[in-house]
Amino acid sequence: MEMTQKLAVLIDADNAQPSIVDALLAEIANYGVASVKRIYGDWTAPNLKGWKDMLLDHSIQPVQQFAYTKGKNATDSAMIIDAMDLLYTENFDGFCIVSSDSDFTKLASRIREAGLLVYGFGERKTPSSFVSACDKFIYTEVLRVSDDGDTTLQKKSTNELKRDAKLVSALRKAVDASSDESGWAQLGPVGSHVANQSSNFDPRNYGYEKLGELVKATNLFEIEERPIGSGRSKAIYVRTKKMVRKKRVSRKTKEQ
Repeated sequence: MEMTQKLAVLIDADNAQPSIVDALLAEIANYGVASVKRIYGDWTAPNLKGWKDMLLDHSIQPVQQFAYTKGKNATDSAMIIDAMDLLYTENFDGFCIVSSDSDFTKLASRIREAGLLVYGFGERKTPSSFVSACDKFIYTEVLRVSDDGDTTLQKKSTNELKRDAKLVSALRKAVDASSDESGWAQLGPVGSHVANQSSNFDPRNYGYEKLGELVKATNLFEIEERPIGSGRSKAIYVRTKKMVRKKRVSRKTKEQ
């Protein structure tokens, strides 16, 4: 039986929106159990009222941190101190840090040095230093839902995806690295390879719920579904389209 990861969830109330809380906790549930849920801020400030209305419903423990000096973020210090205290208990498998603040970059790096996983959650404005310091980083924009309950993902067109050189390169390299002699690669290892190279890779950033949907939308890969054993389950395999592969071969031949 697979063990469920125990996670500590620490939220910077000054740098996160209360409108994402339902989707945030649902996302965290994909990675493990939120054994600790704490949110930090000056709860005497009116700007945190939106959070106060949700804390009880989601059993999130508020931690009061007065803003003694204007312009100084005392919340960050409180979160970092608590995170280190929780780290030393050795009771957790990973941490979820919810903030768009680069001040948590060193904290994420320190937790990873201890062998624990770090899941970061923040807006697209989050500095790349913090994003890269996490094992996985999820942009909170993809967690937002519309008034009718649907996700607000905006799908990028095939042409837009093809013009995204970074995405195309990452997918092609992942397929090449995960493929067998015939060029076919199982989708799971492809996704793992891309995620290992880029902590903020997520199909939802491009408007697609699943990696298979994103790969198909690029129209750059062949896709096959193959049965697993004698059951009804199927595995998805992908391969760079023949036309593209032929061009690569001919280019290499000319260079030689």
